[in-house]
Amino acid sequence: MWFKFLRGRSRASVVGLSLATAILLGPTAALAEVTSDPISVNVDQAKLVKLPGHIATIVVGNPLIADVTLQPGGLVVVTGKGYGATNVIAMDRAGSILVDRVIQVEGPSDQVVTVYRGVERESYSCMPVCQKRITLGDSVAYFKATMDQASNLSSQAGGAK
Repeated sequence: MWFKFLRGRSRASVVGLSLATAILLGPTAALAEVTSDPISVNVDQAKLVKLPGHIATIVVGNPLIADVTLQPGGLVVVTGKGYGATNVIAMDRAGSILVDRVIQVEGPSDQVVTVYRGVERESYSCMPVCQKRITLGDSVAYFKATMDQASNLSSQAGGAK
């Protein structure tokens, strides 16, 4: 069908038509290329992701699942906050969407041992020795006690300067 249309046209009009098609489809093709793969990150870890350099605004669907911080040159830091999936939308100054990608936040990559005492849960990271590890879903008392210990250690280390 295209061949019949193009058969009677001049070379200049064919080039012009091709150029117009490339301009119209270019951003869409680029967006499809960028949005194809989800960004996978573990909870409590960060990952660097390169996006287009002219991003002006970043929107995160659910900031309880992931945090995204824009750095110069289109570099973004994606931090896993909670388990699950959300999305990130990056826009330019005109409000055009440059990127819309899924962020998948998964469990920890280390060896986690979970201890259940009835409905109470405690998590330990066992690489190579088991230590307390705060994980979403741990019992409130265990979570608070572990956070208090970490806070005390941090304040003591800050006072030792």
